[in-house]
Amino acid sequence: MAQPDLLELYRVMLLARMIDERIWFLNRQGRAHFAVPVAGHEGVAGYAFALNPPQDYVVPHYRDLAALLHFGLTSQEVFLNLFAKPADPNSAGRQMFAHWSNPQKHILSLSSPQPNHITHAVGVALASKIRGEKSVTWAGFGDGSSSKGDIHESMNFASIHKLPIVFCCENNRYAISVPQEKQMAVQNVADRASGYGMPGVVVNGNDPLEVYQVACKAVERARRGEGPSLIEIKTYRFLPHTSNDDDKRYRSPEELLAERANDPVTLFREVIIHEKIWDDAHDQALKRELQKEIDDAQAFAEASPAAEPEDAFTNVYAS
Repeated sequence: MAQPDLLELYRVMLLARMIDERIWFLNRQGRAHFAVPVAGHEGVAGYAFALNPPQDYVVPHYRDLAALLHFGLTSQEVFLNLFAKPADPNSAGRQMFAHWSNPQKHILSLSSPQPNHITHAVGVALASKIRGEKSVTWAGFGDGSSSKGDIHESMNFASIHKLPIVFCCENNRYAISVPQEKQMAVQNVADRASGYGMPGVVVNGNDPLEVYQVACKAVERARRGEGPSLIEIKTYRFLPHTSNDDDKRYRSPEELLAERANDPVTLFREVIIHEKIWDDAHDQALKRELQKEIDDAQAFAEASPAAEPEDAFTNVYAS
């Protein structure tokens, strides 16, 4: 199994973390209305390197920023989406923040009522099979979503028809504020895979290379026509569910401190330093480069024209 570009993998993970920090700062200042933190989920990006962006499709989880940066999403597009500007290619500023969508880049929108987009992902995979394409669809959702009927119907249908799709549950232990033990009676969501006749694998989300290796096997299986797989990525979010959430009400500072010791960005930086392909000087240079990229992207988005009031009715009513 080929190894991914380690430095590119680190770059998108670090860029996602730095964008996330900037967005949280802007929200706390009152300059961005809504934030969806990704900090802690960056290791999930390993899956994007197992896919072929020009060929495959991603129907992502809303914390998949690092993966989508590899798939072609740009910093500028992130901030255009954040500020709801008409130049936003995801939705012309109409969707809530972090509802990524760019059909040209094979990124399809997730659904606010989770996890309706998983049924759409199955439809994309079915279309690929009917057309005789070798495309694979990656479908991301959270542990809370896994407790809903859409997931059962999607997995059942995909397995019956051996569709080229990989289901990925990003399990950060909380369905917003509800801990896992209060929403399911199993320890691993992946254990349910056998009920649908597909492989189920649990993977450490703090290790992007482990995510990559497991994703490669599932993607290759789907591309061979052998049907879907279920991957459960064990991860953790370091910030509240969104900027509207108060996570102090349902988890302790001690828990957060313990989990931050497993920061995927820090751990992966140590890996590439150990491999002698990275050092502190390169790290500081990359941070300066990414800081400028983020500064420029934010400035461009803020200066971009805002929507006109009459645009509120565009694509809503027939003319």
